[in-house]
Amino acid sequence: MQWKKNRILIEDGSTVEAQAPVIISASRATDIPTFYGDWFINRWEAGYLKWTNPFNGKPLYVSFANTRLVVFWTKNPRPMFKYLDYLDENIPNYYFQYSLNDYDKEGYEAKVPSVENRIKTFQELSNRLGKKRVVWRYDPLILTDTIDVDELLRRVKNIGDQLKDYTEKLVFSFADIATYRKVQNNLNKEQVPYVEFTPETMEAFAKGISEINKEWGLEIGTCSEKIDLDKYGIVHNKCIDDDLMIELFSEDKELMDFLGVEIEEPSLFEAERKITKKRNLKDKGQREDCGCVMSKDIGQYNTCPHECNYCYANTSKELAKKNYQRHLDDKSGEGIL
Repeated sequence: MQWKKNRILIEDGSTVEAQAPVIISASRATDIPTFYGDWFINRWEAGYLKWTNPFNGKPLYVSFANTRLVVFWTKNPRPMFKYLDYLDENIPNYYFQYSLNDYDKEGYEAKVPSVENRIKTFQELSNRLGKKRVVWRYDPLILTDTIDVDELLRRVKNIGDQLKDYTEKLVFSFADIATYRKVQNNLNKEQVPYVEFTPETMEAFAKGISEINKEWGLEIGTCSEKIDLDKYGIVHNKCIDDDLMIELFSEDKELMDFLGVEIEEPSLFEAERKITKKRNLKDKGQREDCGCVMSKDIGQYNTCPHECNYCYANTSKELAKKNYQRHLDDKSGEGIL
């Protein structure tokens, strides 16, 4: 399935063809809420943006004319707080995927605020939006010569004890270092003494977090992981999640029609609505083990200046900083770059 297309008038006065996606991902490739919030609002006001295909370098225009949902991905949404009223008034539906890890001691996420600061931000965002609309991600889990499974569990528990009343879901992934050359190169460059996960250490973490979760009562899922952890009560997650959309935004008929969802309200003798999905919208552009439904990601690689040592989206910290500075120097652009 492809997005519908329409003709749009752009700022130079010409007319171009644009994709008109129903669901926007903002973004797997860079942290838009932290660094590009002003740009995002500017482009939403304009009604479109220009995105560059990372594989062939060709520009593509994206129209917001049909957009019913935006999923924000971030490690620090606080810079976006000034726009929450705007989002409520102008974007039909949205929720946040909030990555909150603890590698402060090692400095693996050099430019993110402290864990304590990010926990406070998470709690404030949850109080504003509701805990279903702020999903906690511990992404990725990293093992080193000093961070073993028990230490990871200790750090996750410390955060989770403070977030358990502010979210309903924890999503995690195991660092796939050998699979991603960028990740491996970046870790080696920073001399991070990483240790690859094995099926045994994955199972050990799953067992430990399952025990901890008896106190929290969260839904726990993995992101794009092949390993089956169902016996620990851990599901394969969908980050662009049609089930969550149905739960939160079922009154949006346009969104439900796109998802192929039919909802029958309960009769006098039934307790729950009957929900039928008539369309498979798995995003074929993502990894095989990704459960997300299709969306249009509007970010660009090599533009996130968080300086995370394990980053899969940046070739180098230097290139990301250079591109971010280019963005700051030219705020009039239709695209991030």
